[in-house]
Amino acid sequence: MKKVLLSLFVVSALFQSCSNDDDGNVETKVTAPSTYEFTREGNSTVSYSGQTTRIKMADEVVTALKVETNTEATIDAMFAHVENANDFSDADLNASDKSVRSKVAASTDYFSANTTEANEIKADFDTWIEEQVNDVFPSWSVTAEVGVAGALQQAGGGTVRYINAKGLEYNQAFAKGLIGGLMIDQIVNNYLSSAVLDAGTNVEDNNNAVLEEGKSYTTMEHKWDEAFGYLYGAEADATNPVLDVDQFLSEYLDRVEADEDFAGIASTIYDAFKLGRAAIVAGEYDVRDAQAEIIKGNISVIPAVRAVYYLQSGKNKLGVDDASAFHALSEAYGFIYSLQFTRKPNTTLPYLTKTEVDAYLAQLMEGNGFWDVTADTLDTMSDEISEAFGFTTEAAAN
Repeated sequence: MKKVLLSLFVVSALFQSCSNDDDGNVETKVTAPSTYEFTREGNSTVSYSGQTTRIKMADEVVTALKVETNTEATIDAMFAHVENANDFSDADLNASDKSVRSKVAASTDYFSANTTEANEIKADFDTWIEEQVNDVFPSWSVTAEVGVAGALQQAGGGTVRYINAKGLEYNQAFAKGLIGGLMIDQIVNNYLSSAVLDAGTNVEDNNNAVLEEGKSYTTMEHKWDEAFGYLYGAEADATNPVLDVDQFLSEYLDRVEADEDFAGIASTIYDAFKLGRAAIVAGEYDVRDAQAEIIKGNISVIPAVRAVYYLQSGKNKLGVDDASAFHALSEAYGFIYSLQFTRKPNTTLPYLTKTEVDAYLAQLMEGNGFWDVTADTLDTMSDEISEAFGFTTEAAAN
């Protein structure tokens, strides 16, 4: 896997284009800056405040799913926030016209012509909220057992996990599902899509430095920045990202980077974002598109690696520490859900379709769910996911 990531980076670093002018052939190179900093007439042209806002909103929604006194209406309102509603602890979030729900399964490439599926996906998140409030919250003080929702404590006096009757933590399904349904879908299937980057007069406007009204950036520059923001929007300084600064894509890119089998993925993604943005400034759209494909492929690997990691972690604790096993399997459930939003580079296809993902999730929930699931089932699922994404179960299980 490291060799694959390295080869992608080498390709991106060496990528160049040739163009003609009146004097003949002129070779042009795009040089990426050392950090993600771009200016025009002394003003920064980088802007992704909407993505920062949605990351903060998503964080509060997930936190609300762990407070048993919250009502379904309260959490629903946070998820589908409307401007000036008093839903959050942060006054700026309350004043915002942004919401999390509106951007779930909302990419141009995957869902603009597939609203039925988009609505089904949004409904999954609504259902997780509903069932957390109506099934799990009332059983907060009940000891969970087969077929009974409630609390289960990890071994050695560890964390108490709150699960449904089949062992699933809805808050984990929700949080990890958002990584795909919001962050990954918006990055790889929306803002890095040529349908979005090149929409309308974007190419002509970018070539002629026609800026958005009252702004310092072109529309194309801004769309690329919005993709960047769904990964780096919670960073205190995105010119020097440290990762693990939110509980979504940032955290799990950090986890994958820490696995020696995937080391280098973080710099590969960041460098591709820098070079692609520089290519937009230079009007070198072939270079831009090459970087977009590198980002799509590498970001898509993140939920797959973590899905396999948690399937294997859960398997190893079954029957020994069921609370820990079910917690890991709940994270795996959410990451598997996210796989339908991934993108094979240079295609319009996910690595795994919604049908395939739904089949895996149904298999995990068969019978009594995690109480019944077997090691063989988890190994088979791990191997199939690993094969689809081009790595091994052993590499991801570290």
